[in-house]
Parts: sequence; structure tokens; C-alpha cells
Amino acid sequence: MNKYDSLVAKEQKSICNTYGRYPVDVTRAKDSRLWDLSGKEYIDLLSGISVVNIGHCREELVEVMVEQGRKLVQVSNLFYQEEQVECAEKLLATCDADKVFFCNSGADANEAAIKLARRYMRTIKNRDAYEIITLDGSFHGRTLATLTATGQTGPIKDGFDPLPEGFIHVPAGDIAALENAITDKTAAVMIEMIQGEGGIKPLPEDYVKAIQNLVKEKDILLIVDEVQSGLCRTGKWWAHQHYGVTPHIFTSAKALANGLPMGAMLATEETAKGFTPGSHATTFGGGALVAKVASKVLDIMTEEKLDERAAEMGDFFTAEALKLQDKYPGKIKEVRGLGLMLGVELTFDGNEIFEKLREKGFILNLTKGTILRLLPALTIKKEDLTAFLSALEELLTE
Repeated sequence: MNKYDSLVAKEQKSICNTYGRYPVDVTRAKDSRLWDLSGKEYIDLLSGISVVNIGHCREELVEVMVEQGRKLVQVSNLFYQEEQVECAEKLLATCDADKVFFCNSGADANEAAIKLARRYMRTIKNRDAYEIITLDGSFHGRTLATLTATGQTGPIKDGFDPLPEGFIHVPAGDIAALENAITDKTAAVMIEMIQGEGGIKPLPEDYVKAIQNLVKEKDILLIVDEVQSGLCRTGKWWAHQHYGVTPHIFTSAKALANGLPMGAMLATEETAKGFTPGSHATTFGGGALVAKVASKVLDIMTEEKLDERAAEMGDFFTAEALKLQDKYPGKIKEVRGLGLMLGVELTFDGNEIFEKLREKGFILNLTKGTILRLLPALTIKKEDLTAFLSALEELLTE
């Protein structure tokens, strides 16, 4: 039995069967490269699903982990910690929010957003408003509340009934449907500016502006899920900045500590009044080690202007992919995205091409069966994107 088969056999005996794993074992990573146990090299175009935005195993982060690991790792949120405050100040400097709640993941951040919206309405606005309206095709997490908020059906929800009440889904892009869904029980509208799991689908600009006007008119909250799209991924620090909107609450995670588990919920000063001591908490959120690493991540993103680089590399990829679409109009349906949050939608089942790309040494994602989803590190080299496009073209000609 080779190393790969041995690893698979051991996993099947010891780990819950919740993942449809790719047939790849990863033993080492650096920048935008992965290596398996046999030594095969891959170009990583997924970066941990928009997590390792500044590349794998950055030496600067390793140094921070070692230094901070010798000083302070975790003491719980019963204490003031300078590392946490430093990280919060740097994060708030990238946006129009005023307060941060640190947690451990994107689902945690979205749970916090839902809880804050409900509690703000009840304790500050004195309204019994608790319903959250989300969009069809959305993905907000896998806890019971965020799973219910997710606007998808099928295996993701099968077997988990009864799901929590208080969530309504409406078609994306239909402002009339959204307006009709708002009642005196509505606390907030929750959206992704670009639906990632839903197929790299940016919301139309006029639709987003209409949502902002509607929540203002109805005096309810706007929550933006930036777990996948935030932190320079789309060519700006936050995807909502492309649209010129200021959400009452928005969420972040994934890339915040470049691979260490960390999430954040950000809110305006007014909305944050909904939380008071004891109303919400987490044991690990914003601990000294992850906060220090996240601070360094934010420094690197700022110093290297990775928002601008993501825009530049995204424009390059999109232009070249559109050339392929023109060349193979019956095979590529659409190229879409913002920055380095990219989707190439095929006109046919994409599983065979997806598997062949992996065999050629490219790690990416296939969503909805037809959409090649790319979320490479924002530091990825142009020649790596070119190599992928060449491999894709070669497969399209077969």
C-alpha cells in the first residue's frame, strides 16, 4: 500500500465522513504551490477557498507566530489584550465600520451578525423584529442559523429539520420580491455582494443601490457577508466598496489570519449598541496569537497594495478568458467576477475538465457542476494564470 492509500485508509477509520475530498494529499505548501506525498507539484488557484490570500507559509507570519507563541497565546476574553486592540484598529482603518467582534470562523461571524440585528431591533429600536431576509443562491454557513439563512436547497439542508424560524429567501435581483417580503417583523436584509458558492455571481449595481434605499426607507438593517469576498479579494478591501454602500453590519473570516481560524463581525457605532456585556461571547475569538498574525496580514496587504494587485491580475485573467470565450463560444458560457474572485462557466458538465486540470497540476474548484471557480492568492504570478489558461484551452480543443 502506497502512502496515499495508507492515509486514506487511516482517515476512513478515524474521521467523520463529511467531506468529498479531492484525490490529493497535501504535505507541503509555499506561496502558490502545493506538493503531495509523492512530490508532485500543483499550482494552487484556490488558496484554501479564499483563505491564504497572501500565499502559503509566509516567512513574516511564521516569525510572528513563533515570537507571539513564546509571549502569549490565549487567556480568554476576560482580559484586555493589546494584540486584539491593535488588530481591531487596523481592520477598522480599511472600512467605514466602527466596532469589531472577533470570533473563530465565517459562520461564527454571520451568527453574530444575525444575533446583533435581532437584539438591536429589540433593545435599541424597541421593535419585535427578528426576521432576516436573504437571497436565493446565497451561502452563509453551516451552523443551524446560518444554514437556514443560506438560500440553497438539497443535501446541504437535508436531514437537519426542523430548522430555526425567522429566515425568508427571495430571488436575487428582484427588488419587488424583496420589498414584498419586508414586514414589521423584518430586522435585516443579508446579502453577499458576490455569491461565491452560488457560482461567482456579482449582484447588479442598481439592485444593490435599490436595496440600500429600501432598508433606509423601511428602517431596517443591511448585513453584508464578506467572508469570501473581503480582504482585497475583489480589487478593493471589501466588495461592498465597489458599490458605494455602507452596511450596518458586515462579516469577515477566511483570509483574516491567512489560515489560522479567525472571524470578525464589524458594525457601525449605532448598531453595535445592540450588544452589551454578556449578550454575546466566544472563548477563542481574537486571542493574542491569531490577532497578532492577523495584524501582520493586514500590514502586508496594505504595504503590498494587494487590493490593487488583485484588480490588475483579475483584469488580466478576465481579458484572456474572454478571448477563449470568443474562440470557443459553444463551450464557455460566461466569464465573471471581480478582482481575483473568478468564475468560468462552461456550457457542459465540467467534471471531466476539472479532473483533467487537477491531473495537469492545477488546484481549483467546481461549483454547480459547470463553473470553474478560481480564488488564487493575491500574490499569484501572472505566468501561473497564463499556464492555467493554456491548459484550459488545450482541454477545450479536445
